[in-house]
Order: sequence, then C-alpha cells, then structure tokens
Amino acid sequence: MPSKRRLRWAAVPVGIAAAVALAGCSPTELHGFLPGFVEDGTAATNQTDRVASLWVNSWIVLLAVGLITWGLMGWAAIAYRRRKGQTGLPVQMRYNMPIEIFYTVIPLILVMGMFFFTARDQAEIETQWGDDADVEITAIGKQWAFDFMYAGEDDDLSDAVWTMGIQAQPDADGNIDKEELPTLVLPVDQKVHISLQSRDVIHSFWIIDFLYKKDMYIGKDNSWSFIPTRVGEYDGKCAELCGEYHSMMMFNVKVVEQDEYDAYVESLREEGNVGDINDAYDRLGNLPGTGAQGTDSEEEGE
Repeated sequence: MPSKRRLRWAAVPVGIAAAVALAGCSPTELHGFLPGFVEDGTAATNQTDRVASLWVNSWIVLLAVGLITWGLMGWAAIAYRRRKGQTGLPVQMRYNMPIEIFYTVIPLILVMGMFFFTARDQAEIETQWGDDADVEITAIGKQWAFDFMYAGEDDDLSDAVWTMGIQAQPDADGNIDKEELPTLVLPVDQKVHISLQSRDVIHSFWIIDFLYKKDMYIGKDNSWSFIPTRVGEYDGKCAELCGEYHSMMMFNVKVVEQDEYDAYVESLREEGNVGDINDAYDRLGNLPGTGAQGTDSEEEGE
C-alpha cells in the first residue's frame, strides 16, 4: 500500500509538468511542426488547419498504439522469461479468448475511426465552389514550368489574362532567383477555384504551406477550391517526377489584398496577355485514346 501511494503522489507532478509543457507549445508545435501556420496560429487557407489536425491526431493515436504494444512486448518478455533453475519450455497455451477478442476488436475500431475522420475531412476538402467561386484560375503544368490564366468577366476565357512561366534557372553556384519563377497571385479571403491541367505528362500542383497537392493529368482536368486566409508569399513546386528538370519546376504564390489583385490582373491586360491559352500551346495534338490527328497539310493533301 505505501508503494502505491508513493506512485500516485509521483504521478501528480508528472501530470502537472506535462500540462504545463503542452500549454507552452506554440501553434507551430501544436500542429506537428507542419508549415502553413504563423505564431498567432493563423492558417494559410481555410483547409490548412483541417489537414494538420487530421495528420497530428492520427499520429497521436498511432503513437499511443505503439506505446501500448511496446509496453506489452516488454512486459511479456520480462514476466514470462525463464527463471534460474528452470528447464524446458514454459507452459503452452492454445488460446486466450479475452486477448484474441481484444486484438481483433480494438484494431477494427481504430481502422473504422481513422477511415471515418479521413473520409469526412476529404469530402470537405474536395468540395468545389462551382459557380459560387469569387475567382476562377487555370493552372497549366508543362515540362518544366507553370502557366496561370485568370478568367475574365462571367468566367469568360476569351477575355482571360495570363502569364506563361519558364523553369528555374540556377546560376553557377546553384542559386535560384525567385523573382524569375512563375507567380500565382491570389486575393485573400476570397473563394478561389483552380482548374488543374497538363500540357504533356503528369504533373502535381503543390503549394507547400497550404498542405495540399493535386495531380495534373492530360485530358482529365482536376480542380481545387479553397480560401486563402493570410497575406504572404509561399513556395510551390511540382510533386510528381515529370522528367529531367522536374526539380526546377517551381513557382511562387502571392496572397494579396483584393485591390492589389485587381491591379495585377489589369496590368496583365495592359501588357496584352489576353485570351484563352488552354489548348493553344499544348504539346500533344491528340488526347489519350483518341488516335493521332492529321496535320493541316495532310488534310489538304487528302
């Protein structure tokens, strides 16, 4: 009994120390040191906190399972070790029904729980704004850069404005001038819908601090809807091995106030970067599965 009391009293300061340590964690630490958060806890998008919570809570559950498993393994190794003077095998058990029920039911509950929360969050993240979007943008991947097209009035692509990027150009020391990278400009606190397309091979559109990435296919458009919630500059890159200069396929993201966004779009219009570039510069002349298309000269010859 005295030993149990001592254990209880020993647990009190340990619990207090743990509570104080957790209370002193910054938002970055509470979100598992993932990017996308600043010291005041503001997330980069309306979805960033959801992704981080799913990731961190999943690891907490997995760590708890690991600790229990490692503890039971250590306990079994010590409690059932061969004692001095013992010979032969220990008593063999054919089965233990409570234990078998435990290691069948508990993993099933864990899998079902993780599936539920993953499916719930994925459904929310994958919900597209549709006609409710405030901003319509098309991001087009190509070897090895990105083009960005901003839809005009009433989402009219013939009145769209655009920028066309080139791959990163490192100097002799391997340094890259970020100002030369393609730049995606987004208005803060607005519903953004991005259509994701590819000109050649499969790419992956990844804005690191947004904690989300999505593939860009040939002939099958993807899309992503979110709300940028913090003004700032972010890094983006292709996250799908797409050829020799895949590592140079990078871009910038600037989240700005609405008036600055409007001024940027207008500056592109004044430069003459107007029109639909969805298909004009595609490398492939045919979509997968449709067969090759003849050139104009071949068609005239026929």
